[in-house]
Amino acid sequence: MDPVRRSKTLAWSLGALIAALVLAVLMLVAGAGERQEFWGDALAVVAVFTTTGVGLAITARQPGNRIGWLLMLNGLLLVLSGLAEGWAAYSAEHPGALPGERLAAVWDTNGWPLLFAAIVALAFVFPDGRLPSRRWRPAVALAVVAFSCTLLGGLLSGDRLDEPFEHVRPLDVLPGATSGALQGLGLLGMVIAFVLALSALVVRFRRAEGEQRTQIKWIAWAGAFIPLSIVLGTLDPSDAPGIATFVGLVLVEIAIPGAIGVAILRYRLYDIDRLISATLVYAVLTVCLGTSFAAVALVLGIVLGGGSVAATAAATLAVTLAFRPLRDRVQRLVDRRFDRLRYEANRQVDAFLAELREGRAQPEAVGAVLAVAVSDPSLRVFFWLPSEGQHGDDAGHPVPVLPAEPAGRTPVRRGELHLATIVHLPQASGPSPLLDDLIVRAGLAIEIARLRVEVRHQLAEVEASRSRIVSAGLEERRRLERDLHDGAQQRLISLGLELRHAQHELGAGEASATLDSVVAGLTDAITELRELASGVRPAALDDGLAPALEELAARAPIRTEVTATSERFSADLEAAAYFVASEGLTNAVKHAGGSQVRLQARRSDGRLVLRVEDDGRGGAAPGGGSGLVGLADRVAALGGELDLQSSEGRGTALVAEFPCGQ
Repeated sequence: MDPVRRSKTLAWSLGALIAALVLAVLMLVAGAGERQEFWGDALAVVAVFTTTGVGLAITARQPGNRIGWLLMLNGLLLVLSGLAEGWAAYSAEHPGALPGERLAAVWDTNGWPLLFAAIVALAFVFPDGRLPSRRWRPAVALAVVAFSCTLLGGLLSGDRLDEPFEHVRPLDVLPGATSGALQGLGLLGMVIAFVLALSALVVRFRRAEGEQRTQIKWIAWAGAFIPLSIVLGTLDPSDAPGIATFVGLVLVEIAIPGAIGVAILRYRLYDIDRLISATLVYAVLTVCLGTSFAAVALVLGIVLGGGSVAATAAATLAVTLAFRPLRDRVQRLVDRRFDRLRYEANRQVDAFLAELREGRAQPEAVGAVLAVAVSDPSLRVFFWLPSEGQHGDDAGHPVPVLPAEPAGRTPVRRGELHLATIVHLPQASGPSPLLDDLIVRAGLAIEIARLRVEVRHQLAEVEASRSRIVSAGLEERRRLERDLHDGAQQRLISLGLELRHAQHELGAGEASATLDSVVAGLTDAITELRELASGVRPAALDDGLAPALEELAARAPIRTEVTATSERFSADLEAAAYFVASEGLTNAVKHAGGSQVRLQARRSDGRLVLRVEDDGRGGAAPGGGSGLVGLADRVAALGGELDLQSSEGRGTALVAEFPCGQ
């Protein structure tokens, strides 16, 4: 078996053993009756499973890291302590039922040093499982000797045991003076070991950079709960350990293994600065509001009399009104003192938001503000354009592919709605919680900017579409004028010249006057043809779309099948449909290489659907000319859609859909 697999197997076996011991402890506690306290049992179970679970997670991912094994050892020592207490309690309730009652009671009273041994060991080797250097080995040796002396001095002494086992006789192996000296020296050594372990963390923190520095912050934050638990235990009003004491112990037993797990496994590792800030803010806030409540209640109690409900209500109201402004004030003070970068960044964003509300700033400038706030000049905001299915810049121009550099990406969302993507420098030490906070702070500005960019993009599309339509119309008129000039107009002019020649040969007379009238009519006809070039509509559409399509098919050089509704539609709609059919048929004849074309026109769900389908080679794609692009603009101008369906070897279908009402 390879070492990694052997390590994981051993870890899971140890975890299963601890779980079995927890079950045994609970059974002993249940059998001991009222001797045990519920809060003590709950604390033991929470502490054991927290430290064991985190230890298992670390050993599963980093088998070579001693941190995981120390956490599991801590869980084993905790459950053994609970087992000793439960064993002694059950034996006291049922004398003679279990062997070793005396040893269990002695261990329950004097085995407490081992509950701190794993914590001290973790402080020495956190976060990589190794000592800072070889020079720390004497400190570790001192800690081992100190804990051993304290443990042995207590176990072998003749001191009276703690309640409820004061009736059990101690081991009394060592003389009182010897055991007392041994425990005294051991306790002094334990205090020194605690200080040295803390010094090891401080030394590591000063030398560390980036990720390791953040890991040590986590353990420092969790360690702050130790003095808090001491304060809660000191203020506990009950004679025996009560709920305040147990709450403090639970905080320590959960916070330290939990913080170690976050630091080692790197889950939300970089949230520690935000967590420390929140802890400081709410700690100061709690003290200030508590003091204010007591002061207001005391003053009004003196004025209105003790026990007045009005005094309590007024104090509660004062604290409630002061909470939000006081919290903001404390947050600014904490950030200014302990997180200057965050303070300055928030100040810059708030100033921008104030100018935005006053109309002195544009929301699209939010990207530049964020870039300055996080000191990243390469930062850019690309807004999401739902209609295009891609991003766009602050001018509304589509950006099909985000730039490869810089490589950092942070999406901005409002619920399920994608607002934008921020491109920035990748953080060498991980994601930036500061940027995340600033995005939340400037969220409304980003959303407004996205809406403005989308509107700007839509307007640009409309303007471009209208420009193409106008250009296509002008081109069509120029083509028609050219065709008329080179075709019908030239023929009419030739006829006019021939008539003048005939008039000259006939000489003056009645026939000459008639010819003058005919030539004048030809001149008027030429003028009318030129005027008609400004707007042409096929004459066949006078009888409806179906006859026009039939006439179009009759002129086609390949077999064309027409299936069209006889229903009449608006003139613009019929003309647009006719031109789509004409263009589709022309493309089929020129490019498809097929033998048959089908023209279909039908009403479906309030829409006129025109389909031009051939059996040619397929593989067609919209070109860059004015053909299909101009048709798409013409269709879009009427609120319709144009779709080109063409696969290699399966023919081509040009489908246009126009809204035409019910």
